[in-house]
Amino acid sequence: MKIVLLGYGKMGQLIEKFALKRGHEIALIVDSSNRDTIEAEDLADVDLAIDFSTPEAALANISLCFEADVPIVVGTTGWYEHLQEVKEICLEANQSMLYGSNFSIGVNVFFHINKLLAKAMRPYHQYDVQVEEIHHVHKLDAPSGTAITIAEGILEHSDIKTKWVNELVGSDKQVVNQPDELLIESLRIEEVPGTHTVLYSSEVDQIEFKHTAHNREGFALGAVIAAEWLYGKKGFYQITDIFDFNK
Repeated sequence: MKIVLLGYGKMGQLIEKFALKRGHEIALIVDSSNRDTIEAEDLADVDLAIDFSTPEAALANISLCFEADVPIVVGTTGWYEHLQEVKEICLEANQSMLYGSNFSIGVNVFFHINKLLAKAMRPYHQYDVQVEEIHHVHKLDAPSGTAITIAEGILEHSDIKTKWVNELVGSDKQVVNQPDELLIESLRIEEVPGTHTVLYSSEVDQIEFKHTAHNREGFALGAVIAAEWLYGKKGFYQITDIFDFNK
């Protein structure tokens, strides 16, 4: 495939590495230095786009790819309040898009088991549940998209929690969550690639379910695999569509 990279930070550079290793070509790189000059016709010879840019740029990049009739994989988070609108545009225009809060195989297994654990814990109201996420200080959004996906998996199977709230540790805003609110605690520490923990706590014990990323390579490889899966398809997909845990 001829791939355009939308965003060329650390993730974009890693995606380039894995795309080349798997026999693909990087036809174009779009970042803050040239984004304003790129138009739909510049993508005429591109097979697919992978976006790991910023929340502010993601929507414009999606629109650009729809206009150019180029399938797009979106790994950027922080724009999901527009998700339904983007889905409707994608389907109406017969375009191709796949999005995800995390493309790591391990994290997607974590998402699946998180739902199973939430379902198993549902009858035991003596346990309170919360989510903790730790990322590097350069991460622009809080909570992480991965943490939101984890929280939504818990809410789907909870009799008590109805919504999530976020506290960014170290900020001026302190959150005291109510019984029906699922707390996502966000920490920003140096160069941590990403650690997510689900905690079920009672007066007598605590259950911890945790995923720790050692580096960003799993995210980058997963994004390239997602691009290979999307190529040749039409429609609106999320990363979980690639995995079939019901087999």
